[in-house]
Amino acid sequence: MTHTHSHPTHAAEQHGHPHSSAADGQAELLDLDAQVLARHTGSVIDWLPLGEDPREIVDLGCGTGAGTFALLSRFPQARVTAVDSSDEHLVRLREKARAAGLEERVRTVRADLDQAEWPDLGTPDLVWSSAALHHMADPDRALRQVHGLIAPGGLLAVVELSGFPRFLPADAPEDRPGLEERCHAAGDHKYAGHLPHRGADWGPKLTAAGFSLEGERTITVNAGSSEDEAVGVYALSALRRIRHGVADALAPEDLAALDRLLDTGGPHSILLRDDLAVRTERTVWAARRGA
Repeated sequence: MTHTHSHPTHAAEQHGHPHSSAADGQAELLDLDAQVLARHTGSVIDWLPLGEDPREIVDLGCGTGAGTFALLSRFPQARVTAVDSSDEHLVRLREKARAAGLEERVRTVRADLDQAEWPDLGTPDLVWSSAALHHMADPDRALRQVHGLIAPGGLLAVVELSGFPRFLPADAPEDRPGLEERCHAAGDHKYAGHLPHRGADWGPKLTAAGFSLEGERTITVNAGSSEDEAVGVYALSALRRIRHGVADALAPEDLAALDRLLDTGGPHSILLRDDLAVRTERTVWAARRGA
């Protein structure tokens, strides 16, 4: 995560802020996240209670464009304003839009949404915010801002993961079973209080901001490497970033076991495992502004 509200890598959200030297790795992780979870993102969009297809969409905390491109694909007449605080992410998003011939349907806006004054984001029919609101210093104020800009009758979709995905079975690796959970526990302890809004129930917050809650749904994600060969690369990239955040908090035996998993040239490389899966949950809240 490069700023307070930038669409996070889920590793970064749990284990601290990467700096510029890690920007490319974060963008890669966001792209892998988008690829592996594309089917689940599509199912979230299909579930949204939309009376008619939106024409103007805002993607708040767009990252490298996971939501942006899924929305452009689902709604071929729509234009998307993609908002993020990271120049690097927005450059990557624009490059992908050009490569796909979609640059005329995408506008990028660099903005810090923790600021009291937001840039002009138009009057969207749909606002999409995935894994972004909990990074804001004052998400309640941000929700009021969204309520003010969205078109009457328009929909806000808030999507959040229950936490950073797990990749390894509980009894793995064989020499240090439970290693992944201990890595996450170390990160939780180290960064306790860093993201006080993570795991929030957004329903009451949405109604307090003036929206009517139209629905809430939790989707279980369990994408195995047999379904998508990118799962292994995603796991490698994510666990590398976790190591960066928690290395000094792990027992030496755990750090050594983690390094064996991350050694792509070694016999214990995570890329050689056939039991990996992306396991997490996504919850989506759909809220409407009154007509």
